[in-house]
Amino acid sequence: MLAVRRSDDGTWTPVTGIVDPGEEPARAATREVAEEAGIRCTALRLLEVRSLPPTVHPNGDHAQYLDLCFLCEAEDDAAPYPADGENTEARWFPLDAPPAMNERFMAQLALAREDRPEARFRA
Repeated sequence: MLAVRRSDDGTWTPVTGIVDPGEEPARAATREVAEEAGIRCTALRLLEVRSLPPTVHPNGDHAQYLDLCFLCEAEDDAAPYPADGENTEARWFPLDAPPAMNERFMAQLALAREDRPEARFRA
């Protein structure tokens, strides 16, 4: 499992990001992995779709995000690294020994390990 340590709060997470306007979501996933961890990958399938809670950004903007979780596969044996200023570390972890992560990310890792073909849609 590829994980990055966020520079803002020090937590470990899978690579995350935001789909650019007009961008195909699976393409956004592979772009974010390359931008944040220097790893070229292929999006294999959609694991989960869920609505995240509303949030207020520091500038006062209100937003609510749709979370699309993709299972991706690295295209080569390159070593990950923090490729942008969003993270301080990037590394591979064994699937059975991931870093400590929040409940949402642990649930998504469990979905990846189940290896079921269908995506899960959360209400």
